[in-house]
Amino acid sequence: MVSKITSTTILKTIIVFNKQQVQFPLHCTNGTPAATCPAYYPTKFELDDASSTTSCPDYFRWIHEDLKPWESTGITRDMVEGAKNMSHFRLVVVNGKAYIEKYSKSFQTRDVFTIWGILQLLRLYPGKIPDLELMFSCGDKTMVNKRTFQGPQAMSPPPLFHYCGDENSYDIVFPDWTFWGWAELSIRPWETTLQNLQEGNKIVKWEDRIPYAFWKGNPAVSIIRKELSKCNTSDEHDWNARIYGVQWKQEKVKKFQDTKLEDQCTYKYKIYAEGATWSVSEKYIIACDSMTMFIEPRYYDFFTRSMVPLQHYWPISVKNMCEEIKYAVDWGNANLDSAQAIGKGGTDYIIDNLKMKFVYDYMFHLLNSYAKLLRFKPTIPEGAVEFCPESMACNLRGQRKHYLVESMVMSPSNIPPCSMPPPYTTETLKEFLQKKENIIKQVKTRAVKKEQ
Repeated sequence: MVSKITSTTILKTIIVFNKQQVQFPLHCTNGTPAATCPAYYPTKFELDDASSTTSCPDYFRWIHEDLKPWESTGITRDMVEGAKNMSHFRLVVVNGKAYIEKYSKSFQTRDVFTIWGILQLLRLYPGKIPDLELMFSCGDKTMVNKRTFQGPQAMSPPPLFHYCGDENSYDIVFPDWTFWGWAELSIRPWETTLQNLQEGNKIVKWEDRIPYAFWKGNPAVSIIRKELSKCNTSDEHDWNARIYGVQWKQEKVKKFQDTKLEDQCTYKYKIYAEGATWSVSEKYIIACDSMTMFIEPRYYDFFTRSMVPLQHYWPISVKNMCEEIKYAVDWGNANLDSAQAIGKGGTDYIIDNLKMKFVYDYMFHLLNSYAKLLRFKPTIPEGAVEFCPESMACNLRGQRKHYLVESMVMSPSNIPPCSMPPPYTTETLKEFLQKKENIIKQVKTRAVKKEQ
């Protein structure tokens, strides 16, 4: 059932990063989109005299790394066009307005909610997103393979924006659609979902939680998840894991009553297992106060690369997965304070670093840095259409419209974007990655001490 949208609901979401000021809600005419996008919204971003900037979270440093392939060459129009056959849509921003040229249908409404998020960024910082042109893939798999663009005769890789990356790809990582809601699975926008998870964390105190490792999801989408299912308790083994498969078609019939994220924070330990590639479930799992186990992720999203093993999560190797899960739970149950600290470390990382203000600031800095690399003047393609909140939301009904309106930015920010951290030097990046590798090796050799 869709809950009623009120001005209080909207303000509760927006006020997180905006002082109360003049609001600019959706302008619908008899529930239908206007023939042209209305021009009621401010076009300039103005700050209070007393406004001050904060430092961005450390993971913003990865923006420099993601754009490094084009640091010396810049980005030409040919390079952008080279990503067209991998893309679901082209985004063009000219004079603060967004134009979209669609190429293929994305899974469910990933493209809709991604584009909506970009429109909210333009509303949050009007006039501060430069003219740009980019290609975006809404699929699971990484697309720009590094091996294709290596060697003395290799061409420069095409810049492609995507939800995840890995060490073998040049995909430019961007926040995924679920920050503005996942209507098909009845998962509300991130700001509301995080609040609900924090409330869910209070239902069972950590010391009273079930002392096993919990995972719930669709096991059919990856080999790792199928292997994880073998770690479930049986007559022959108890690997300290409690694994629950989900059939989403059946859950939809039950109106998702058994898959509410805030009801899944009752175990001391939770497991993150990748799907086809990375999984949007990651942020929900980490935010539960439980000690989260990462099963050797191959892929990363925009915020996880700065997380540290045994500080924010417990690493699990794919090899001997069941034995490693059992060891982690046994270790945690023998060192409850340390296990609880790891769980809290992960949740605090999410709460402190993944506020919607920072999600938008990441988008802001990524797009500004990308635009500086462009070596051509962005132009509106003949097949592109201007997108605005009215053209996207006015003709919708039900849950989709509810989530779009709930996640809508109602007024320009009076707080500036956070201040970007400096890029890694070759040495500092090497040291950071080596530190993580050493800790993971320590876990694999079962040499973890209580004091972490």
